[in-house]
Amino acid sequence: MRLAVMGASGRMGRALTLAINNNSETQIGGGTERSGSDAIGLDIGTLNGLDPIGLTITDDPVELFTKVDGILDFTSPAASLKFAELSAQARIVHVIGTTGFTPEDEEKLTAASNHAVIIKAGNMSLGVNLLVALTRKVAGLLDENFDIEILEMHHRHKVDAPSGTSLMLGKAAAEGRGVDISEKSVRTRDGQTGPRKSGDIGFANLRGGSVAGDHTVIFAGDGERIELTHKADDRSIFANGAVKAALWGKGKAPGLYSMADVLGIE
Repeated sequence: MRLAVMGASGRMGRALTLAINNNSETQIGGGTERSGSDAIGLDIGTLNGLDPIGLTITDDPVELFTKVDGILDFTSPAASLKFAELSAQARIVHVIGTTGFTPEDEEKLTAASNHAVIIKAGNMSLGVNLLVALTRKVAGLLDENFDIEILEMHHRHKVDAPSGTSLMLGKAAAEGRGVDISEKSVRTRDGQTGPRKSGDIGFANLRGGSVAGDHTVIFAGDGERIELTHKADDRSIFANGAVKAALWGKGKAPGLYSMADVLGIE
């Protein structure tokens, strides 16, 4: 399966390129970068410490999309929306690890999925998706006497908060409780906030260093706590998950899928 990498020169882009190269079922099909990037024109193999493969990084995805079976996209919401439109036109698999989409953005992705196989997840790792399933289950078993707090930490370069994974976990907790996350989410606390409201789902975000991604869901009751934690030591787990998702999506009917679909997790 020929796969192209969007944002090929970034930290995640490089990890994705190596993951494609290391998988016997996939082949590097090229890569893109934003206009003006120093990576434009560089061989994507050489950029990643591999032998030259004769494919240079481009800032024009249109032609590239006609030559590949799928794309791996961990870029920005605006770029991902553009790529989704092109994927729909080319009828290829679009794996999206981008986070920070607005509700309006989500509607546009849903529209694009009428013609493309779009697999979108705030986190591509097996462990995190198991954590999401466990969070939903535990939230459904515990009543509002257990307060739910979601804590995450990422590297200093991450630009959005809460993380896409935190939002996945919050949504799962709300689903387990049978409530609307938009009505229960608490994103900030500062100053005289008053006592915690029963049933709220809190989010706390830490940034620093080179942390690939740590997430903990805390169920805090009177006299006891349950903590579910996942720690990512290397972003290669996300890259390998994205490649797995692309392979799963090949030949599937157009639609909007998640990593839970890919991994068969209910």
